[in-house]
Amino acid sequence: MQVKAIAAVAPDRPLERTTIERRDVGPDEVRIAIKFAGICHSDIHTVRSEWGTVSYPIVVGHEIAGVIEEVGENVTSFAVGDHAGIGCFVDSCRECENCKAGLDNYCLNGSIGTYNAVGRDGEPTAGGYSEQIVADARYVLHIPENLPLDEAAPLLCAGVTTYSPLRHWNAGPGKRVGVIGLGGLGHMAVQIAHAMGAEVSVLSQSLKKKEDGEALGADHYYATSDESTFEDLRGHFDLIVNTVSADLDVVRYLSLLRTDGALVQVGAPSKPMQVPAFALIGGRKTLAGSAIGSIAETQEMLDFCGEHGIGAKVEVISADQVNEAYERVVASDVRYRFVIDTATL
Repeated sequence: MQVKAIAAVAPDRPLERTTIERRDVGPDEVRIAIKFAGICHSDIHTVRSEWGTVSYPIVVGHEIAGVIEEVGENVTSFAVGDHAGIGCFVDSCRECENCKAGLDNYCLNGSIGTYNAVGRDGEPTAGGYSEQIVADARYVLHIPENLPLDEAAPLLCAGVTTYSPLRHWNAGPGKRVGVIGLGGLGHMAVQIAHAMGAEVSVLSQSLKKKEDGEALGADHYYATSDESTFEDLRGHFDLIVNTVSADLDVVRYLSLLRTDGALVQVGAPSKPMQVPAFALIGGRKTLAGSAIGSIAETQEMLDFCGEHGIGAKVEVISADQVNEAYERVVASDVRYRFVIDTATL
């Protein structure tokens, strides 16, 4: 099937309209009519060849929300008309220790990315900036019917990327959670941590988004440009989730943790982090990382968001606005996620 799409043809050229081939639906697969595709900063890094080798032309997008239009003969988990989504990967080896333990996002043989990878059919994978996608049903998610598809699309990356560490480090009643940054990831972390029952604080460079943060569920909002913030909050948090990719002074943020607290990276700074051992030893503190979530955990996150009415705050754009949106993402000029209306392709 030939479908409309938007592709990058080179790292230094604008994205452009094209058509791509989607395979026929196999017995274990489904075909999704994509309705909305979120723009993640990872898309931009990939398109601009900032994270390694890219095979051009490439169609990116791993925040995919749509409607099932066809199911394979062996598929019983989906029916035509179901709301469905695809996140950052579309397959894994299914055989390694992690896959068997339900940690397919940490597949020891490497999960197959929704784009810039090679599928089991030997063909390059192509992502959500397109009209249709075919994928193995085991790697497709049910989107609760009460969540608008445009608001649900970013949950497939930004939502689970923040849900996973909050869940793993037991955010909930009685826990003090700090969220560094109120952007595409941070605004999801605040909503989810609040719904989990934690006391939530935003740690941002300034107070310009304070009103937004509080509306999303933050109990407190602090400016990290104010030196008193680090003095007043020393030893305060059980968990801090760092959602930004800026090169921060990690030691200063570790000082905000209580004994046995954890600082978890979900953003990816461009430079190696300099962390003296005593910044961790001095309070049995943990500096950790977390990458997206398993298929099972992503479904758990979607169900949680459906139960609590949590969606991303989005600006829906047309296909013609994608290149402009990329520049605005880089300039942090979006509140809080761009979503492409694929009807405009």
